[in-house]
Amino acid sequence: MFLDNFNYSVLGADSAKKIVFVHGLMAFAANWRKIATRLEGEYQCLIYDQRGHGRSFKPDSGYAPEDFAEDLNKITAELGWTKFHLVGHSMGGRNAMVFANLHPNKVQTLTIEDMGPDSDPDNYKYYDEMLNAVPTPFASKEEMKQFFDTKFGLVFKAKEPQILGQFLQSNIEQKEDGRYDWRFSKQAIIDCVKLGHVKDRWPEVEAFQMPVLLIRGQNSQVLKKETFDKMLEVNPKITGVEIAGAGHWVHYEKYEQFTTELHKFLNLHDA
Repeated sequence: MFLDNFNYSVLGADSAKKIVFVHGLMAFAANWRKIATRLEGEYQCLIYDQRGHGRSFKPDSGYAPEDFAEDLNKITAELGWTKFHLVGHSMGGRNAMVFANLHPNKVQTLTIEDMGPDSDPDNYKYYDEMLNAVPTPFASKEEMKQFFDTKFGLVFKAKEPQILGQFLQSNIEQKEDGRYDWRFSKQAIIDCVKLGHVKDRWPEVEAFQMPVLLIRGQNSQVLKKETFDKMLEVNPKITGVEIAGAGHWVHYEKYEQFTTELHKFLNLHDA
């Protein structure tokens, strides 16, 4: 079965009301668990590690948004999910845009969290520099912690090195040899960014026919305000919400407001 390639969980009892959550770059299924557990009493929720991430398979190639979309198509087909709400954050939002364009009959509603459709061919260089600044593998957990506590902010310049460092540490796990290394494929991450930003996705945004919720963190540097406004302008199917005080990780930084807005949107469009 194709599903055997993936680490995934289905939360909540069997229900006609279903949601698929798609995580962002360098994230994994568990990043959605706090949101999914708040909705599982009413919805059946699918969370999973995308290819190249977490404990799912890590092929040498196949990291374009279309590849991720086909994975989701096969996963939901094996689960027997023919119609569902789709929620994607960051890279997962871009992959969700492509999926919704390729398989519109499967998508009851689409929620895009803090991701726009613009291309940026040089975007991968930031992640390449960041990942290469971390000297994995670490011999011990203590060595890893010491690096992020004292050195990371010096070797890689970021606006919030402590928050970024915590996120990166959550992506490092102990391997069978006892050392600590990335839980994702480093090359897959670079390929995801390269292939995900090689062309813009405005045609997909303009073509959406299902109801779309676009959530932006007010302080986000990823989804610019002008891009957010333009997305609302080009397609009347899109409803925009800005969450005050949030950056790019809206569902983590402001999970209560995020869940409230998402639940309100889903209820409005549940058939």
